[in-house]
Amino acid sequence: MEVLLSSPRGFCAGVVRAIDVVDVCLRRYGPPVYVKHQIVHNPYVVNELESRGAITVEEIEEVPEGSLVVFSAHGSPPEDFEKAKARNLHVIDAVCPLVTRVHNEAKKYSREGRRVLLVGHRGHQEVRGTMGQVEMTLVDDNAPAELPGWGDDEEIAVLTQTTLSVRDTARAIESIQTRFPQALVRNDICYATTNRQEAVTRMAGSVDLVLVIGAQNSSNCNRLREVAAAQGVPAYLINGPEEIAPEWLVGTEKVGITSGASTPEVLVESVIAALSPERVTMISGVEEDVSFTMPRELR
Repeated sequence: MEVLLSSPRGFCAGVVRAIDVVDVCLRRYGPPVYVKHQIVHNPYVVNELESRGAITVEEIEEVPEGSLVVFSAHGSPPEDFEKAKARNLHVIDAVCPLVTRVHNEAKKYSREGRRVLLVGHRGHQEVRGTMGQVEMTLVDDNAPAELPGWGDDEEIAVLTQTTLSVRDTARAIESIQTRFPQALVRNDICYATTNRQEAVTRMAGSVDLVLVIGAQNSSNCNRLREVAAAQGVPAYLINGPEEIAPEWLVGTEKVGITSGASTPEVLVESVIAALSPERVTMISGVEEDVSFTMPRELR
C-alpha cells in the first residue's frame, strides 16, 4: 500500500493563534483558564489543553465572576461580551482575524444601509457569532433557493462563512445573484479552506480511498470529505486510526490522506503508522506562510 499525503493540510494560522492564546494564558496566569466554546473543533486539542487546566464552557454564566475567559477562534456575538462585562470577566478574544474581517464587513454594509445575506451552516458557532453583529439573513449553502422576498431595488451585500465548500458556495452565490443581480458579493472563504480543498481535489484522482483526519463537528473537515467524495472516490472523516474500518482497505493500493485546519499533525502520523504503508508520498501544493499576531493583551 502507498499513502499519498495532501499538502497543505492541518493547522491554519487562525488555529495556531487560538491554541497559542490558551497556552500562553495557562503559562502566564495559571489554571483555571475558561474557554467559551471549544477553542477549535478538535477533541485531541481540547483534551490536551483541558489536561493542563483549561475548562471549556458553552455559556458565559458557567464562568465564575472575575475569572479569565478565552473566546474561541470561531467568533462570538456582542451579547457574549456584554454578559462577560456584567460578570467582571477578563476576556481575551482568540477569534480568527479572518472571521473578524467578516464581522467588520457586516457592520460596514449595514451602516451603508444594505441588507446583509450570510451564506453559511445554520447553527455553526462561526455563523452564530457573525449573525450577532448586525441584523442579517442566513442563506444555508445547502438550500440556497430559500431566499428572502426583497424587492429589486434593495441594496444587498452577501457574505460567507469562512469554512464552506468552495463549490457549494459558488452555487449558492449564483442562485443569489440570479434573484438579486445587483447584490454586492464578498466571498469570505479563507485561504486555508480553499487551499486544502484544491489540494484534496488534485489528490483524489490518484487514489482509491481518501481519509480526512479531523473532528465530526469541524466544518472544514466535513467539506474536505465532501470534496473528495465529489470526485467519485470513497472518502471518510475519522478522528484517528481506531475509526478505520478494515473493509475500507480491502483491495486498496493507494490511500490519500489529508487533515482539516484544526487537526494536529500527530493524528495524521498515527493514522499513517496504523496503515503501515510500504511508501509515503508527499504531494506538493501551495506553500502557506500566513501568521497572525497575538491579541494585544498577550503581546
